[in-house]
This record gives sequence, structure tokens and C-alpha cells, in this order.
Amino acid sequence: MVFLSIISLIIVIGLKSSQISSINLNRVAIIVLLLSGVLTLHSMYFNYGEGGQLGSGVGIFNGLFQVTQITQGIDLFIYIVGALILLMSETQVNNGLQLNKEELELNRQNVVPPPLGEGSNPNSMAIIGEYPIIVLFSVLGMTLLISSYDLVSFFLSIELQSFALYILATVYRDSESATSAGLKYFLLGSLSSAIILLGSGLVYGFTGLTSFEGLYMLCSLSKSMANENIEFCVLLIIVGLLFKMAAAPFHNWSISVYPDVPTLVTAWLTTMPKISVLVFILEFQGFAVLNNWSTYTLVLSISTLLSLIIGSLGGLVQYNIKRLLAYSTISHVGFMLLVLAINTISSIEAFLFYLLQYSLVNTLTFFVLIAFGLILPITKNIYSPLLFISQLKGQYQVNPLLCLSLVIVLFSLAGIPPLVGFFAKLEVLYSSMFSGYYFLSIIAIITSVISAVYYLRVIRVIYFESLSPPIVANATRGTTENISNNYCENFSSFIIANLTLLVILFCLNPNILLHSVHLLTLSQFLT
Repeated sequence: MVFLSIISLIIVIGLKSSQISSINLNRVAIIVLLLSGVLTLHSMYFNYGEGGQLGSGVGIFNGLFQVTQITQGIDLFIYIVGALILLMSETQVNNGLQLNKEELELNRQNVVPPPLGEGSNPNSMAIIGEYPIIVLFSVLGMTLLISSYDLVSFFLSIELQSFALYILATVYRDSESATSAGLKYFLLGSLSSAIILLGSGLVYGFTGLTSFEGLYMLCSLSKSMANENIEFCVLLIIVGLLFKMAAAPFHNWSISVYPDVPTLVTAWLTTMPKISVLVFILEFQGFAVLNNWSTYTLVLSISTLLSLIIGSLGGLVQYNIKRLLAYSTISHVGFMLLVLAINTISSIEAFLFYLLQYSLVNTLTFFVLIAFGLILPITKNIYSPLLFISQLKGQYQVNPLLCLSLVIVLFSLAGIPPLVGFFAKLEVLYSSMFSGYYFLSIIAIITSVISAVYYLRVIRVIYFESLSPPIVANATRGTTENISNNYCENFSSFIIANLTLLVILFCLNPNILLHSVHLLTLSQFLT
């Protein structure tokens, strides 16, 4: 569905590019993702034969891809989160169009607008017409990646996802910082791709096989030197994947890239690639299960330890809010890698639950940040972004409901009960303690407490520091109150309200999400 939609949209843009607005194209992409989600949901209940609903998996395209319950369930979730992030761009399109009108007005008055450079506003970028197409390419790569069942399809899928992300990082073409960040992302992403390709090439050189099924059979039957060679190659691939998801110690590129790209793109980079890569590792670790590789668990455990420590301590000294959220992402990746290393039924269930709730809460966080970027008082120029925590001083006086939503989100990320983030961390810690990972569990508890400090610092700035400078009317964009009212009329405010209620009220009826995760976990272990 997504592939056919991409081809159709490319043809339509080529023929009617002057007659299609960015807003309409963005809305078409949202409809495509939602319709793809409906088709995916229906496919999960289709009877594929004696195996029942998907059974032990259905191989397609001559075994290059394997469709299972868990891949279809994650596909559905990717479509939902992708549609939510595209809804953010509705605000960006409108804001960008408004800024273009204001720049024309400034030109008529012989007023030179501020240059777009290091201090340019990522929140106020005008979305290019091809942005939804790039997003759909990224989604296509993600859905293909988690279903890959061959080294060839795996590498092509992850490159399709990665190249779309490189383009998204540089979508704000007038910003020097965004262009520089996109170049860093491309160069270091290419390095990780080279590591993955090296591991895949060595596997084929040692065994002459690329199919995961054939490699699984070889590993289960052979305990010779070939098996040790496969272990080394798999570890190379895992290192490349850890690089892709910015897990420590391969995280430095994300600290440089995330703050310099537009906030809308940061929301995508911190959420979507993590889903696909982590779920692929879950499917890929069948090699370690068959051979009981201790080195595989050791690599994931070391990455878990470093991610928890660096993600928690690094965020304590940050004043840029997106850089702070970058360290927060590293810390949460550490929690998910912890349960992946354990690889039991309870740990995989905890992993899926943590992944789903974190993706939704992280998306909600950037929804709120973009909303703040639209309502903050403009003091210097119309391109002033929300970059620093200090810009949130006293904002509860301007928009208390939006501040309350941000506080709830930050409490959930910190794991404060009774929010959904608390239950996710509780499941992770329970499964790790039950499996005997006491040291990593204690480190996870300590780092979780430490990370709560920088979340609370943001809340302190919002509620306990005076608003400076005072709210003033802006001659170009109108008063802050008007901007706030205009935003509240936007459909994004409805999404923020509902996601916030989901975070708060999860404890009242958790059965829907928990049962779904439990069924997906059982399908993973019973196949």
C-alpha cells in the first residue's frame, strides 16, 4: 500500500506539481498511513491455512521477507505514530506559509529579515512539497526492515530507511546548522552501514548463505569454526545497528545532529528508527538463542550500561532542550536493550510495552514543544525558536494547560507513578531482577533517579521562575494570546489532549495494551 502510494504520488507531483499544495500532499500521506494501518490490522486476522492467523509466519518474495504477528503488529504501530508526526507538520506548513507572508510584508517595508543560520528557527520551517514523500519512503524502509528474512533484503531495507532520514535531516535547506547536521548524519550513518555490510559480506563468504532460515539451520547443526565465524559477523552487524539507533558508546553523532535539525525532524529521528531497528534485533537474535552466545549478551549488556549512565549524567548539564531530550533518548534505549539482552518471555513483553509507550510519550513531547514554539512571545525576530530551557520561564501564566501537558509528559519519562512510564520501567526492572541481572537493575534504578533531576529542572523553570522578558504584542504576528488561541483551534491540540489523557489514565484500564503486548510476545516464542 505504501509503495503503491509513493509511486502514485511521484507521478502526480511530476504532472501536477504546480497545482498541489504542501498541505494537501501532507494530508494525503496521513490518509495513506492510516489506510495502510487498517489493511495491516485486517491481515492479522486473515486465515493463512492450518497455522491459523499467520501461524508461524508467512514467507513472501521467495523468502526475502517473513510476515508474522509481531511484524504486522509493529507495522500497525509505525503507521499510527507516523501519521501522528505528520499531523505535527500541518502546524509547520501553516506556520511556514505565515512566515513567508510576513517576510514579503517586511520586504515591502524595506525591513531586512534576520538571516537563516545557526540561530534560525527549526520550528518555523516551511515544509517542502516532497517532505511527505520522503516520510513515506522512510516508513516503507522501516516496515520492510522488521520483516526482513535475508541479508540482502535486510541491508536494502535499512539503507532505504537511512537515506530517507539523511534527506529529512537536511530538509531545512536555508539553515547552515541543519545542513551541517545532515552531513554529519550521512557520513557517520554511512560508516555504520559499512560495518553492517562488512558483517553481512563475511557471513556470505564463510557460509555461502544469505537466508536467515538457512543460517539458523547451519548454526543449529554445526558447532565448528564456521559457527564461530558467524558469531563474529553477527556481532559486527549488531554494532552497526547500535550505531544506527544511537546507543552508547556509539551515540555522539546524535548529540550533534538532533539539536540542529528542525524539531519536526528531531521527533522523527528520536522515535521511528528506534522502533524498526530494535524490533529487527528482536527478530535477529535467533542466532544467539540457538547457540547461546555469551558474547552477544555481553555486547548488549555493555551498551545497556553505557547508555544508562551516559544518558542520565549527560543530560544534567544541558541547557538546550533538544540536546537534553537526545540524552533522554539514549537513557531510554538503555532500558530497552536491557530486556533485549535477557530474551525471556517476560523480558520481551516488557520490551514491547516499553517501546510502544515510549514512542507515544516521546511523540507527545515534541507535539508540546512545537506548540510552545508557536505561542512563545517574540522579542527579537519572527524566526526565534524554542531552543533553550530558559525560554520556558513562567509559561504557566501564558498557557497553563499546555504547561500541564508538558509536566505530565516529563513525569512519565522520569517514571513517576501512576503514569504509563512508571509501569514500563517497573516491568523492565521486574524482568531483569527475575532473570538475575541485579547489577544492571541497580544501575537502571540509580540512573532513572538521576535522570529525573533534569526533567524536574524543566518543570522548575516553567513554574518557579518569573517570565522574562514580559509578554508584549508583536506588530508582525499579533499578540501571544491570539497566537495561543489560533493554535488551540488546530487539530494538534486535540491530539495533545488525547495523548496526555492516555498517559494519565492508562492505570485505570491497562488491559488493552498489556494484552496486545502479551499476545505478540507469545506469537514470537511459539513460532
